[in-house]
Amino acid sequence: MVVFLLLLAITVTIHVACFPVSVWIYIILFLLYSLLVFMGCVSIEAGYFIRSICSYITTEKVIAISFDDGPSAEYTPTILSILKEQNIEATFFCIGNRIKGNEKIVHHTISEGHIIGNHSYTHHFLFDMYSTKKMLLDLQKMDTELQQVTGLKPLLFRPPYGVTNPNLKRAIIKGNYTSIGWNVRSMDTVAKDKDLLFKKITGSLAPGAIYLFHDTCPITAEVLPSFIKFVKDEGYKIVRLDKLLNLKVYA
Repeated sequence: MVVFLLLLAITVTIHVACFPVSVWIYIILFLLYSLLVFMGCVSIEAGYFIRSICSYITTEKVIAISFDDGPSAEYTPTILSILKEQNIEATFFCIGNRIKGNEKIVHHTISEGHIIGNHSYTHHFLFDMYSTKKMLLDLQKMDTELQQVTGLKPLLFRPPYGVTNPNLKRAIIKGNYTSIGWNVRSMDTVAKDKDLLFKKITGSLAPGAIYLFHDTCPITAEVLPSFIKFVKDEGYKIVRLDKLLNLKVYA
């Protein structure tokens, strides 16, 4: 933003003080600015509108894994069984409207030592077009759903699709949430080949990494045991997100 404004100021100054600048220069500047804003919206690691914690700076061989979009009656129990067998705690960013009917899974998740974060109530395709007020109401509705089932109000929030904008920034601040991103996106929702998925996620292993998976995909459950074994064989430890980042989880 600062660089763009500086370039625009220089261009206008030249236009006024020296000689007329082609309209195409202004068009190019506008297009560059639009591209910059777009990249800032879709890249949660950029922190363009609001800082999201996407990794932990450390040389220690520790990582955290997280799962989005559940609870899923079909796949979350399998994920939980794998984690229990491997004695690993994880973070589940749940969609509020999927809690009803899956209350037992939610209780099971917490009883196994995992934590639950807010991933909005609707995860609507047009969520990013909502006003600040509507976004905040959506997040608070997810809080209410979880509180009615567990008595816990989440403080960690992961933006749907990883998209941020000024409206969401205000909603996050007003709701007193901590925005959590990732620096390793598994892309398990679109992966078709288990071996290629395994290669992708193991190739990104690094100290302080935060992995994004989904407990709504069969391929995730298929590759998770092999991934955990690889991580351990490499001398890494998988710790819960709040322990990695030293964050308060619930209000």
